[in-house]
Amino acid sequence: MLPLEARRWRHIEAHVHAILRSFAYEEVQLPLLEFTELFARGVGEATDIVEKEMYTLADRDGDSLSLRPEGTASCVRALQEHGLLYNQTQRVFYSGPMFRYEKPQKGRYRQFYQIGAEAFGFDGPDVDAELIVMGAQFWQALGISERVYLEINTLGSGGAREAYRQALVDFLTPLAAELDEDSQRRLHTNPMRILDSKNEHTQSLLVDAPRLPDFVDADSQRHFTELRSLLDDFDVAYRINPNLVRGLDYYTHTVFEWLTDDLGAQGAVCAGGRYNGLVERLGGKATAAAGFAMGLDRVALLHEVVHQNAPSEAVDVYLCYGGEALMSAAQQAGVRLRAELSKQAAEPLKLRVHMGGGSFKKQLKRANASGAKWAILLGAEELNNNELTLKNLVDGSQQTLSEAALLMQLLQPNN
Repeated sequence: MLPLEARRWRHIEAHVHAILRSFAYEEVQLPLLEFTELFARGVGEATDIVEKEMYTLADRDGDSLSLRPEGTASCVRALQEHGLLYNQTQRVFYSGPMFRYEKPQKGRYRQFYQIGAEAFGFDGPDVDAELIVMGAQFWQALGISERVYLEINTLGSGGAREAYRQALVDFLTPLAAELDEDSQRRLHTNPMRILDSKNEHTQSLLVDAPRLPDFVDADSQRHFTELRSLLDDFDVAYRINPNLVRGLDYYTHTVFEWLTDDLGAQGAVCAGGRYNGLVERLGGKATAAAGFAMGLDRVALLHEVVHQNAPSEAVDVYLCYGGEALMSAAQQAGVRLRAELSKQAAEPLKLRVHMGGGSFKKQLKRANASGAKWAILLGAEELNNNELTLKNLVDGSQQTLSEAALLMQLLQPNN
């Protein structure tokens, strides 16, 4: 990732992390490697991820380890292992690279980046709504809200999901020969994923298939109705997609996806839902849980579609000095000024000390090229008088000031 791209990513991460913290979610950091069994039990042995997408290796003790393909199972494992789930509530988030063996294409990479948020111990639709509302705030803060839309669905309880799964298998088994290759493989392992098939003929076969909403239990329908009411109250627009099931075994009840039409086939930029059975599945006590994962790669691509230029990181202040004898004094002045600016400015100004020597004329040319608004000039006279000259590179005005007065000038709100 080169500097311009990294600049955009830092901009996105900063906004998303700030919103997560404003909702009182706390950061956790998770390992890249976990025991393979964690993902087989948590994500599901019959999922595409476990069957054919994980990077797995045997360590010297013969244990099977895998690079993490997603963050939720790791997060549950970490919190459960340290006694932070039972009879407690937790709101946490994490970010970093995930790994899946996929055919690389724009927006789908073998090393990709996610920001995930998880809430534990809350069984009502209010937390589902909170997670979705946070997503809406992400897009607003990033200036891309007009390019994304929300789809939601409910899978019902674990029992309802299993009943629907069996009905779908019964319906599709006589049609198995007509299904696309992936759907044939999924028919007896993960049949609900067939609903997500991009194959037009397979979709035509599903027209008369059993409908998931017909199997959802009353409690789950009530949960979903309350969620929709909350989203309406927050003015969060959504579409109900009865075929939205998500690809991981652990989902129950609410599922949702934030999608865009601007990235071709890789349209999902953030997705999640409720997974009340996962903690128990991984050896803990039954714990209500919900969360989402945002694909940072795709959000960055979408941000670039809307905002072609990367967010500016121009230098604010460029410190020039008159000759090699003043190099050390210039560096020391830079350290002092940065320290004071970081203490007093809401967003610290970026101060660069000139490197490479040259005349003031040459240094000021570099200062202008850096995008700085201000240049600080340190010559022998300024050094002797414990002063610095502050030059406005926009209008050309300049004044010689004490270091304290110069700081006050730089910290003026209009600067």
